[in-house]
Amino acid sequence: MKGRYQVIIVGGGPVGVALALELGLRGISCGLVGRHSAVQRIPKGQSLMNRTLEHFYFWGCVEELRAARVMPPDYPIGMVTAYGNLMGQYWYGGQGDGRPGGGIDRFYFQASERLPQYQTEEVLRKRLSDLPNVTTLYGWTAEKIEQDGNGVRVTFSETPGGTGDERRYQWAGFVDSDNASKELGLGAKQVWEADYLVGCDGARSGVREQLGIDLRGADFDQLMVLALFRSRELHNALKRFPEGTIYGVLHPDLKGYSQFFGRIDVGEGWFFHAPVPNDTTIDNYDFQALLNRAAGFEFEAEFDHVGFWDLKVSIADRYQVDRVFIAGDAAHSHPPYGGFGLNSGLEDVINLGWKLAAVLEGWGGNILLESYSEERRPIFWETGQDFIAYGIERDRDFLERYSPERDLQEFERAWEELGSQGGLRRSTYEPNYEGSPVVVGPLNGVCSAHGNHSFKARPGHHLAPQPLTSGRNVYEELGKGFTLLALGAEDQAVKVFEQAAKFHGMPLKVVRDSYDGGRLAYESPLVLVRPDQHVVWCSDTPPTDPASLIQKVVGIA
Repeated sequence: MKGRYQVIIVGGGPVGVALALELGLRGISCGLVGRHSAVQRIPKGQSLMNRTLEHFYFWGCVEELRAARVMPPDYPIGMVTAYGNLMGQYWYGGQGDGRPGGGIDRFYFQASERLPQYQTEEVLRKRLSDLPNVTTLYGWTAEKIEQDGNGVRVTFSETPGGTGDERRYQWAGFVDSDNASKELGLGAKQVWEADYLVGCDGARSGVREQLGIDLRGADFDQLMVLALFRSRELHNALKRFPEGTIYGVLHPDLKGYSQFFGRIDVGEGWFFHAPVPNDTTIDNYDFQALLNRAAGFEFEAEFDHVGFWDLKVSIADRYQVDRVFIAGDAAHSHPPYGGFGLNSGLEDVINLGWKLAAVLEGWGGNILLESYSEERRPIFWETGQDFIAYGIERDRDFLERYSPERDLQEFERAWEELGSQGGLRRSTYEPNYEGSPVVVGPLNGVCSAHGNHSFKARPGHHLAPQPLTSGRNVYEELGKGFTLLALGAEDQAVKVFEQAAKFHGMPLKVVRDSYDGGRLAYESPLVLVRPDQHVVWCSDTPPTDPASLIQKVVGIA
């Protein structure tokens, strides 16, 4: 059976489903293929940043996401870090500390959230099911990818054990299972064609491998364990701390590699990450003893899962080969430190989604597609090196230099200073695209994960929310295409934009209001915002060449 779509998405996890949702809502026909029929119930990717919740707002399911939260709605998202073990004398953090997006809420339209990734994925899948222009095929694997100047062709095969007959037959449109068996047969294959393909198929991406894209980054040559377990004893013991969700341990023997417990719920559900010897297997290691050492006391735990992962930070050399792109873990992966993983993957698809739609609709150029890699790759490179690897190296340096046994006074001073640094330097994490070829950014600007949060409208940066005279927020008025904020602007200033946008077929919504109140914080009465809520241009006066400006931001000049 052959299908024809505008975009094929390989990978049925949250990043792939989110891209299908983003494109589907923009009217693009998509075929989504995932290896697993059911959502994988491993509680990773729990911390969703403010920016990510903005995506769910525009996807029309932010309230459904918050309702899917496992923890009580008001339960604090905080982290405690202890020295030696969780019963030790020295610890820092507490209620609200380490909260994803903590301290920067006012710069975003939505507050952050915390829930297991499988809950997030279920919300996305349910929302996606509302879109008739998206076909989903779960339980299948991409075998072969071919592309030429006209499009992409993908051959899929049924994943062994990945899907049941009922799901297969429902997808194929069959009612009678005998006829379905004859038509599809065992080991059935499908061939799909599309204009573009995006691989969202994880860290071991088959799409990336077929494209011949290499990975680079920092490999710490350290095996880590992930254990899922239940223990009310642990919950009760940790009442010595302010309420929170993550409890980390810095042990002097572990070279800066953290042990940390995380809540799945409030009561008994936990996950646990820790370094283990590289030859560790499920059968040759005492994981209960490991939990006891990290906790600082013996307690009973009922294990639900034990798995392993390698401690490394990896990034693809490039995110695009002609008509095929990669996103999420297929493009970059790192340890589950700091809550960057799923958030980065969702930001990838927000960046790429509108650009693919613009090109397919005829008003975006190839430079726009090329800008996806140019914008997103530097962001993750710095995230991996300057935030995640930096945190490991910082903790390692601290543990090697300071010890309460060697010099108690020096240790206590340094420990207090470490606690005041705020974990992984999140206050400087402000991804921006100042150096993008489709942004009218500052001279010598670069795309970077480093920045500062501000209400000022700055090309390449995320637009901060502000109230309008109507009582609504700017974010409630942003269009699906480009939006021009015309604050106290004359009609002629707006008209030049509208004419240039119409000539190039670029969708443009104009939001008019006075230039006072909170809107003065933008420091520009004219602000051009692209579909992913990043500013591309701002000024006090209209552009001297509006046609050239429009051509630049849509990637055709």
